[in-house]
Amino acid sequence: MNLSWHCPTLTLFGADGIAGWLDARPALRHITVLVDAAVADSPIVSRVRTSVAGSRRDVLVLALEGAGDAEGVLALGDNLHGTDVVVAVGGGALLDQAKLAALARNNPAARTRLTLPQRSGLILLPPGIQRGLPLVAVPTTVGTGAEVSAAACLAFPQGRRLILGESLQPEVAVLDPLATSTLPDELIAEGVLEALFRVVSLYAGDHRDLPTEDALAETLATRLAQLGHQLRDVRLGGGRSDDRIRLEIAKVSGLTHLGWTYIGRDRYGAKGWYLANELSSVLGLRKMTAVAALLEPLWRAIADGDQRLGSARRLSRIWALLRATAPDALPEDPAEGIGALTDSWLVDRRISGDAARLDTVTARTVRAWGAGLPMLGGLRAADVRGLLDGAVLDAEPALS
Repeated sequence: MNLSWHCPTLTLFGADGIAGWLDARPALRHITVLVDAAVADSPIVSRVRTSVAGSRRDVLVLALEGAGDAEGVLALGDNLHGTDVVVAVGGGALLDQAKLAALARNNPAARTRLTLPQRSGLILLPPGIQRGLPLVAVPTTVGTGAEVSAAACLAFPQGRRLILGESLQPEVAVLDPLATSTLPDELIAEGVLEALFRVVSLYAGDHRDLPTEDALAETLATRLAQLGHQLRDVRLGGGRSDDRIRLEIAKVSGLTHLGWTYIGRDRYGAKGWYLANELSSVLGLRKMTAVAALLEPLWRAIADGDQRLGSARRLSRIWALLRATAPDALPEDPAEGIGALTDSWLVDRRISGDAARLDTVTARTVRAWGAGLPMLGGLRAADVRGLLDGAVLDAEPALS
């Protein structure tokens, strides 16, 4: 299955622009603002509430806590009856809940698809399932690109699932530096790495050369690397990221989901994502800590010729471009290089896990993404465990 392009999202720069968008749609009178409880009293929420207020509009604000789950999302969808438009303010998890709740409202087909038992970690929404409720997304983090993506992640009893479908893309994305003004620079650095991981994984995970798509992916990857170096220099100098760099990172992060970059690419080329999803869940890590730990062993396997994971030739090509952006010398070897780059950006990749927990990660990964499912592309349990062993500092060998 190959990726295609669908781009319905309007991007506004500054939350003040929501007012004009609503003014042009007078029928949208009943507004529900969903906010992450962690930022409920933040300046960006105040700005959004001011922007959506109007003499003929009713505004309801709901604060959500935690990453949510399937049951909670369906209940939230029920609470949206009578709403004309949803404005969501928060990180990737909050935006994902908003996407799915807006989709589930008055939509039996979507509810059935979200609750249908399956072992696969991937839930594909059929094209016929549409979201009838407009959604405005205001991200308070960077890196996920949830404000423009046609994807959502959500916890189910079987584990965290990836849901894909064009009906998940918001109508409007709002990029406002005020929204990320209190975000620690450590998490901003992780966001840059997350966007870079997304671009390079699909680029190197496909063996085909597509000149236009390759050029766009290379441009995004090198721009992200430049921004990552700039942020690193600010942090090492004892400063804080400013509005300009955070807005640039947010813009490029969003672009990694859109445009011609991935047309014709293998949808399942980013196999490291599936491993990171299960590793972070079992070990209780942030997703990007798991990704950072996995990058070096993943790139080592590709560079050593495991064609199931990607193209050594293409990985070397894009690493040469990334390496050229570095103010300081980075190793020529891609695997050593990505480890050194991650460390230079002060992104933590040190994780621990005993043999029993790594066995659990392996089993969950194969069950949800492999064993006949297309996502792992032929990788077996031993292959998955080998990559995990390379990611964990104190890994014990699997029992044969």
